[in-house]
Amino acid sequence: MFAYVGTYTGPGGNGKGIYLFRFNLKTGSLTPIKLVSEIPSPGWLAIHPNGKYLYAANEVSRFNGAKTGSVTALAIDRSTGDLTQLNVVSSQGAGPAHLSVDPQGQFVFVANYGGGSIAVFPIQPNGSLGEPADIHVHTGSVGSKKPTNAPPGSFAFSGHDSPHAHMIEADPGGGFVFSTDLGQDRIYSWILNRPTGKLTPNDPPFVSTPPGDGPRHFVFHPNGRFFYSLQEEASTLTAYDYSASKGSLAMRQTLSTLPPKFAGTSFTSELRISRDGKFIYAANRLADSIAIFSVSASGGLTRVGEVSTHGDYPRSFTLDPTGKFLVSCNQRSDALTTYRVEAKGSKLAFMGEYTPVGSPAIIVFLP
Repeated sequence: MFAYVGTYTGPGGNGKGIYLFRFNLKTGSLTPIKLVSEIPSPGWLAIHPNGKYLYAANEVSRFNGAKTGSVTALAIDRSTGDLTQLNVVSSQGAGPAHLSVDPQGQFVFVANYGGGSIAVFPIQPNGSLGEPADIHVHTGSVGSKKPTNAPPGSFAFSGHDSPHAHMIEADPGGGFVFSTDLGQDRIYSWILNRPTGKLTPNDPPFVSTPPGDGPRHFVFHPNGRFFYSLQEEASTLTAYDYSASKGSLAMRQTLSTLPPKFAGTSFTSELRISRDGKFIYAANRLADSIAIFSVSASGGLTRVGEVSTHGDYPRSFTLDPTGKFLVSCNQRSDALTTYRVEAKGSKLAFMGEYTPVGSPAIIVFLP
């Protein structure tokens, strides 16, 4: 199976674009093939449901002379893994930190962290991106500088100077779109008009997280009834009940992603859920660990343990399509570390392998 790794380039980044690897489904080993696309800071990648196209959020602050980032559309050669650039468009805001493809493969959704905005792009028949169907710039108050639920001694005081859109993704049914704003401490719910690509605020339009906690990334449970949000500044994981018919969230539980006696500063980065929905994994930067939580039949969370990332500043991590392996992108260590998922998901066993790559941000697998 092929895998793509997006990296940070330019000042402060040691990567040069998107790298292609071969992934061994039996052993979990990653073999580098080549630098497959030399584009600026592809900090987030997403593959179209048909497996023919890859989309990259270029996390830059200027594109074509304007104060905005960009999004690159690329065609995938499934026999070789090669990428052919289709087009590049403005992300409609500076520093795009996340993008996703809707479940029906009709749109790409983009969250611009620096610009505090979200945008919807229609996917053309050849996989390229059209003009934006909709753009929303977040306005309104921002949360407190100090997180409500940060551990003792934390100096995680960032991101609340202005709105900062951090993630955007449709629900499993594709009728609602959710986006987080770290600066506003809000999780937005939007109604997607599929014929036009327009996003209309739901009722209510958002749920608020505790002031300063900073919602970052989220996942839906495979059964479509639960939703989990990771708060970056507070290092917390929150469980919500999700109404698929209303696109609404009801908070039920919040846990720390850090050990009980942890004191100091850490920032969460990524969370993933197992294919069977029985375990959730959450990464901590600075603490450099991945916390493991079990998920009950009713959606509740119980902390199981944690494992070291064996690297510095895990920007993100990904479970491979089989669910047997987990790969962490350790940004400041310039390396990937791989784990075998054991004990039905309750344990991550480090395999002792370090795969060099400059400033890795994300890894995605081509099914």
